[in-house]
Amino acid sequence: MLNDSYLGRGRPLSEARLLFEIGREGAELRDLRTRLSLDSGYLSRLLRSLEAQGLVTSQRAPDDSRVRRATLTRKGLREVEELDRRSEEFATSVLAPLGPSQRDRLVAAMAEVERLMRASAVTIEVVDPGSADARACIEAYLRELDQRFDTGFDPARSPSADPEELTPPAGLFLIARLDEQAVGCGAFKVKGRGIGEIKRMWVAPFARGLGIAQRILDALEAHAVEAGLDVLRLDTNRTLKEAQALYARNGYREIARYNDNPYAHHWFEKTGLQPSKMRRGAKALPKPKGAGSTDA
Repeated sequence: MLNDSYLGRGRPLSEARLLFEIGREGAELRDLRTRLSLDSGYLSRLLRSLEAQGLVTSQRAPDDSRVRRATLTRKGLREVEELDRRSEEFATSVLAPLGPSQRDRLVAAMAEVERLMRASAVTIEVVDPGSADARACIEAYLRELDQRFDTGFDPARSPSADPEELTPPAGLFLIARLDEQAVGCGAFKVKGRGIGEIKRMWVAPFARGLGIAQRILDALEAHAVEAGLDVLRLDTNRTLKEAQALYARNGYREIARYNDNPYAHHWFEKTGLQPSKMRRGAKALPKPKGAGSTDA
């Protein structure tokens, strides 16, 4: 991995990885930059090298001249197949000396390391609830509720959570991102003196299991403290068992109905919120990222 001939093919790992990410279907350069966290200059240098080797071509997308797309040539496709073959041979050479139980332990350990490394790459930030990423998360959240609830879900019949209610000082909206992609959200709105209500808690299905919901909830509580709140409430549907478990293990207790939400079967409350050690010392709710932008 550290020499200039990854798997003995005469090029460094960075070029081999780019071939793999372009893949048999090709990829847009902007997606490659995001996926690999590369700046434009470095990506351009890698592409020029692969083009000089006859492995890749790049051209403008036919439907949008602003977008460039990279595709593998026939030689590039053969090269990816050869890299796959050599990679399989290397993996076999590592696993072959081990017994079956040792192999299982090694593979499980590698999977756990990968999962935790991905979890550590998640970022959470305050954003404008009217921004493109926020709208995309909310729409995905509403679609999931409509699919999971026995009666379907009509947002017009549930308590409001409009953008202006989720913007400081009336409330707050958070986005969780993984590899620059929005994969979750959460919000609260201020309901009265010292009281807030959690809204729009959602994590994309493919990103579940990374502890993102817990981190969003922790961040919401920390921001609620900064906003002068010491009570957070929420309601939830009986089908959302994982949400109920999340709140229960974080000190939320079930209380009597406090609203007329027709989709709610359980109501929770947490009192005496404590400031997070990581966020202690912050004095005010930050201005949401993107506020006042054309996305709003």
